[in-house]
Amino acid sequence: MAKKQNDSVICENRRARFNYELLEFYEGGLVLTGPEVKSLRNGGGHMNEAYANFSRGELWLMGSHIAPYDHGGYAVQEERRTRKILLNKSELEKIKKALEREGLALVPLRMFWAKGRAKVALAVGKGKKTVDKRETIKKRDAERETQRIFKGRR
Repeated sequence: MAKKQNDSVICENRRARFNYELLEFYEGGLVLTGPEVKSLRNGGGHMNEAYANFSRGELWLMGSHIAPYDHGGYAVQEERRTRKILLNKSELEKIKKALEREGLALVPLRMFWAKGRAKVALAVGKGKKTVDKRETIKKRDAERETQRIFKGRR
């Protein structure tokens, strides 16, 4: 997925690309409260253990962490509460059908700002086996080695 120029990444789930083979990509809005938005603007969020799940016909982001806003006053939110993800009905149906297939999961990749709104990038992915993970590590190490060689020639 190409990164747009006006996107500003808030936080990223870097392990997702290592643990899953990503097949289909989606972007959805997040329903947040005011102090949560301010906390994210200050860089107070991460999604290392986050996952997305359907409940009552709606899509929810679970396990993501947004730090409490320092000047939030009485409007203090729970740090790891579930947050609703906004997608079109047709996209929700596509995702439901994909998840019904065996071995597929919905993985949140990153949170970012798009036109002043908090969004989340999601992907339908298939879990990698240990052998596949080893191959990924080998490819990454080989790419690093070739980069070192070419860097030395300049």
